[in-house]
This record gives sequence, structure tokens and C-alpha cells, in this order.
Amino acid sequence: MRMKTWCSSMMVAGLLCACSPSPAPTAAPAQPLDTTEQKPPVADPGQPVASGNTPAAADVAAVAGLNAQFDPARDPVADLATAKVEAQRGGKRIVLDVGGEWCSWCHLLDAFIEGDAEIRSFRDANYVWMKVNYSEDNENAAFLAQFPQIKGYPHLFVLDAQGKLLQSQFTGELEADKGQPKGYNRERFFAFMKDWAPAKAP
Repeated sequence: MRMKTWCSSMMVAGLLCACSPSPAPTAAPAQPLDTTEQKPPVADPGQPVASGNTPAAADVAAVAGLNAQFDPARDPVADLATAKVEAQRGGKRIVLDVGGEWCSWCHLLDAFIEGDAEIRSFRDANYVWMKVNYSEDNENAAFLAQFPQIKGYPHLFVLDAQGKLLQSQFTGELEADKGQPKGYNRERFFAFMKDWAPAKAP
């Protein structure tokens, strides 16, 4: 009987030891704080958009380059591939702005958009804007052959995110009325932008 009680006591003691928490590990000594300047990695803006994920700095630079200027040296096929990736990622449409540095109305259009914060914000929220050069140096004839004939410059083609043509827009219809300062009619131009913007989910 005494032996049985001793065995039971030993079993209870063993179970209590098994359930008790192990001693806390000794904390490592504190390391000094690293106060050296941490510079972010610099992306190569020459690299094309690589994926449909969050845009890297190179992607942002590549998209910004699409609308920088009418450049005879740019490849519109590669630019359109970049524009499609960005349009699909952002749920946007693409506008091909065909013209040249020689074209005074092209510069008027740039100034008109840049000078109107509401139109500029609407453009940036709904479109990837891509300039396509047409000049004596490079008419980009092979690229533009897939689109309807152009009557004057600048000319705007609205594409969906996959590159399908939705609208061929003669910008003469968007110009200011006679008697008004040379430029574009805000109401007509904004209506055009709204008409072809992608539908937003409710």
C-alpha cells in the first residue's frame, strides 16, 4: 500500500514537471542601431514593363516616356506593348496621339491638357496616353497602316486595354469655335474623354 502511494506520488510529480514551462532563454545582448543612410535601389528606366504586378520604378519611367514627346527614334510596337500592360493593370484605355514636334496643334493640345487640372487628372485616371511620331524623319507607316486613314494632326485613336481600336478621332472636331482663341473646346474635348473612358464598377 505504501509502495502504491509512493508510485502515484512519483507519477503526479512527473506529470507536473512535464507540463511546467521550460525556463526562458537568455536574451541576446542588444545590437547597436544601424544609422547609416539606406538608399533605395535604382531601377533602369530603359527596361520595359516586365509584369502585371505592382509597377517598379522602371515601369513608371517607361509609361511616362510614352507621352514625353514625339520621338522619331521610338518604336511604337514596343511602346504599345508597354501601354497594354499598364492599361490592363490599371483598368484603363489607351490613346494613341499621332503627331510630331513640327505640329503646332499637337503642342496646343499638350498645353491644353497640362493646363487643365481636371482634364489632366481624368486622363491619367482613365487612359494610358501614348505619342506616335509622324514626321519626315519617321512616318511610322507600317505601324499606322493598321489604323484608319488620318486626315490631320494631331489625331487620336482610342484602344481598349488589349489594343483593339474603339474610336478614330479627328481632333479638328474638338477645336475651339471660330472667333475663340486658337485651341480646343473644353466641353467637347472633355465629352470625348468621358465617352470613351472605361466603365467603372459601381
